[in-house]
Amino acid sequence: MTTDLPTSSTDTSVFDFQAWTDAQLQRTEQALSAWVGVDAPANLGDAMRYAVLDGGKRLRPLLVLAAAQAVNGLPEAALRAACAVELIHAYSLVHDDMPCMDNDVLRRGKPTVHVQFGEAQALLGGDALQALAFELLTPSEAEVPAAMQAKLCRILAQAAGSRGMAGGQAIDLASVGKALSEQELRHMHGLKTGALLQASVAMGVACAQVSQPVQQALARYAEALGVAFQVVDDVLDVVADAATLGKTPGKDAANDKPTFVSLMGLDGARSYANVLQQQALQALKESCLTDVRALSALAHMVVSRSH
Repeated sequence: MTTDLPTSSTDTSVFDFQAWTDAQLQRTEQALSAWVGVDAPANLGDAMRYAVLDGGKRLRPLLVLAAAQAVNGLPEAALRAACAVELIHAYSLVHDDMPCMDNDVLRRGKPTVHVQFGEAQALLGGDALQALAFELLTPSEAEVPAAMQAKLCRILAQAAGSRGMAGGQAIDLASVGKALSEQELRHMHGLKTGALLQASVAMGVACAQVSQPVQQALARYAEALGVAFQVVDDVLDVVADAATLGKTPGKDAANDKPTFVSLMGLDGARSYANVLQQQALQALKESCLTDVRALSALAHMVVSRSH
């Protein structure tokens, strides 16, 4: 599709976002298919590939590739980073869906991994995907310079660990039945969901040598986008059906979890998502980069999506 937005440094009026997305997804899917679980023993590879391939929006890889494109990053590093962040995301979903956490049976329009393969294989498959993510980020120095490898690994490890995604999930589990303020809710989701989305942009930026002001502007973009994504997720959990979402709707309400909708109401949450989108777009303008069309289009996609 081609978008119809005002002319600016974030102009997408002559940008074929669908063609760009198709090209990036083709690269990503081919790489994931080649790298994931091909030689794992005892059906472990089947569980890994089931968790990763043929499903999902691939937002995080697209953010990596869009950010790398904006800063003229090293293509090989960007592709590896895009796949690595998707593997971390996939592993987190496998574990989140297990009975000990969210106990969900539907993900990406099909049975969850523990339903399909059993809890033990789901646990091991998630562990293996996490390990593979860092293996992908450490190829030979001829492919990706050692200093860049180290930076990419550090960004991803921090985003996935106790100060990021895992910490956010811990807060989420501890918040069941509790009323959280907007600040507390934003903090929780800034870790649980936002950290990996922010890391996606940061990893794309890390594929090149970039000034501090540009890094800071793109970090503000990613922070706003990460919160907007969760706000829209909370809205869709209320208004969408399982066929559209590809997962079980209404789980947060059923589990008595605090959400932006429970805090602000549907209309308030929708308005907040639009405010966050504008904050993200403003940050892109402040980056002064010449081609942020893909990043701009992704900000619009996050807020306007139906699943």
